[in-house]
Amino acid sequence: MTVTNTPAAPAGTGTPPPDTRRVDAYEKVTGKARYSADRVPEGVAYATFATARIGKGRVVRIDTSAATAVPGVLLVETTFGPDELRDVGFVMAGGHAVQSLQPLRDDHVAYRGQPIALVVADDLVAATEAARLITAEYRPEPFAVRIDAEGADTLLQERAIPLPFLADIKVGDADAAFEASPVRIAGTYEHPAQHAVPMEPHAGVVRWDGGRLIVDDSTQNANAVRFGLAAQLGLDPADVEVSSPYIGGGFGNKNALYGYLGPIAVASRRLGRPVKMALPRSQTFHNGSFRPNSVHTVRLGADENGRLLAAIHEVDQQTSRHDLFPCQATEVTSRLYAVPAFRGRQRLVRTDVQTPGFMRAPWESPAAFAFESAMDELACATGRDPVELRLANDAAVDPVTGLPFSGRHLAECLRRGAARFGWGERDPEPGSMIAEDGSILGWGVAAGCYPGSIVPVVAHVSAAEDGTVTVAAGGHEMGQGIRSAIALLVARDLGVPVSKVIVQVGDTRLVPQHLTAGSWGTASALPAVRAAVDELREALGVTAPGDVDIPAAVRATGRPVVTAEATTLAPGQTPQVLKQLDGGFLAYAGPVYPEFVTFSWVAHFVEVRIEPTTRRVRVPRVVSVTDCGRVASPVTAASQVRGAVVMGIGAALREESDVDDRFGGFLNPTLEEYPVPVNADVHRLEVEFIDEPDLLFNPLGVKGVGEVGMVGVAAAIANAVHHATGRRIRRLPIRLENVL
Repeated sequence: MTVTNTPAAPAGTGTPPPDTRRVDAYEKVTGKARYSADRVPEGVAYATFATARIGKGRVVRIDTSAATAVPGVLLVETTFGPDELRDVGFVMAGGHAVQSLQPLRDDHVAYRGQPIALVVADDLVAATEAARLITAEYRPEPFAVRIDAEGADTLLQERAIPLPFLADIKVGDADAAFEASPVRIAGTYEHPAQHAVPMEPHAGVVRWDGGRLIVDDSTQNANAVRFGLAAQLGLDPADVEVSSPYIGGGFGNKNALYGYLGPIAVASRRLGRPVKMALPRSQTFHNGSFRPNSVHTVRLGADENGRLLAAIHEVDQQTSRHDLFPCQATEVTSRLYAVPAFRGRQRLVRTDVQTPGFMRAPWESPAAFAFESAMDELACATGRDPVELRLANDAAVDPVTGLPFSGRHLAECLRRGAARFGWGERDPEPGSMIAEDGSILGWGVAAGCYPGSIVPVVAHVSAAEDGTVTVAAGGHEMGQGIRSAIALLVARDLGVPVSKVIVQVGDTRLVPQHLTAGSWGTASALPAVRAAVDELREALGVTAPGDVDIPAAVRATGRPVVTAEATTLAPGQTPQVLKQLDGGFLAYAGPVYPEFVTFSWVAHFVEVRIEPTTRRVRVPRVVSVTDCGRVASPVTAASQVRGAVVMGIGAALREESDVDDRFGGFLNPTLEEYPVPVNADVHRLEVEFIDEPDLLFNPLGVKGVGEVGMVGVAAAIANAVHHATGRRIRRLPIRLENVL
């Protein structure tokens, strides 16, 4: 059955289960949950890379003799032939890989840290030691690792990638309206490159069963891995199985086929034994995708009361030489407020790095830092309270298309957040609020939004005589709680205990697996599961609302197991899009649909304290109120927002991937040198939800929450620092020297 996600009333009326915990918590804390690197097949060998030490150029000579002499080394390979590793293509350009460049195919070095040799050994110690002993001579070439460096190549995105959804956004004559505005704000804001560094590094285990390739990989896109490896190795996709049931954090940077899987698959076939590779942390910085460096110029025109008349947002964003990682920063800033004239311009700057990619709210968080900082400047310039200014500019319809929003409760987020935070007690004068310990207090606010997207999903549901309900659905579990959301939906609908619901995700053997990213996982999977449950009720002969006695209903059919399946599409999508899903390609829709536009919304209220002597900036309190439609899984949804806020604190105060102008690459590729927030940085985080179902978006009314929770956090912190010090910080992260 194929269902389009058209508006409908919620169907589930079964008894809500009393247990609303994270359903896989026990498995995770006891170690029963098995991640990719936990797989240790019999006879497994271990692989690692030797990497380039120049910023760009050619490998003239490579010496592997010392490496091959290490006891236990099974294979050392520097180049794979064109028939062994074929082209796959960049995932954002119609391919399956995280970047189009596949290492170990020639002598070209595109960036520092690129693999130049693969070592496979009986154990990891031998493989690591052998890789360390490999030496190379190079012919270096000039390189650029900064977007303002000589040799960086700038392209206008709408010309370089002529796709409608990547074109510049233009509404009215923003330049003329800005020049005519009584109040004008202009500023340039810089956001550094950042790395997601999830707890679980990139890791995969491959083995051959005759002509079949079996892969366990830490991926958010098992279908892309399956079809990408099939294309790369010349296999029938039916002969490739990919499993990724648990991911130890992804944040978007595990969204496609990585360049380690093809080489270890070839090595495994040559050796006749399984091969495992887990990238060392330092190599994840140079071989994993990252949030690119970007520079934002924002100009706001308003009347004397702060009513927006014009907004201009121009972005320069880093990409690689071999791929164009697109920018969609203005998609959100053009929708935050009712701006009658808006112009966005997005340019891509080619540099000598691996292809950047997705890191939680990849464009939206940097865009909101710039735009919401400018809104705070506008509040100061017009003497308006920052919350009141935002409320005065609230939008009734989408300012870009004129279509209605399927749901927009940003004003309510701002009002509830202000009340819970105690915003009314704020003295607007910078530096006027002093804490009991002598620290200077600063209070800041920022709004954020994130596009609502949906992908086609296939869901398969079966009921057994023992009362177990098993659900296999398109989606991946990377800690965001998709298992919990699915299990709670099924338990509520059928009136069965949560413990009786088994959820299977991230496995190409069961159903097609679309990329889980863009905060579309839950909003896409739940309608498909609901439709499949409705089909299951039909098959069981219990279509009336209410709890179902599963064992009795199954026995009545005379079969030991009863199954049902459903496929759902986004509004406006046709069944033709299923061909993209079946081929492992991206097939998402949104945020603009035929009859409406969908975003999730958030408001963040932040308190900072700046110590009077050390001037250290601390964030003791954050209140975040989110409009993400109906909250499908309260425990995991709140956890998602808290985690996003923590990442926002890191973005504002800690995280920057420093580049090396002398030798290329990144200077701080370890967690010792790339500081992320720790317990001492995280204090009181209060999370609240509007919890209004968005039934235009999908029949269950759920929207994404995992990424919108980060949008605006850095801006709220920067605005709070300005309130405390009177200093406007336009570059992240905020450092001690900025407030001395």
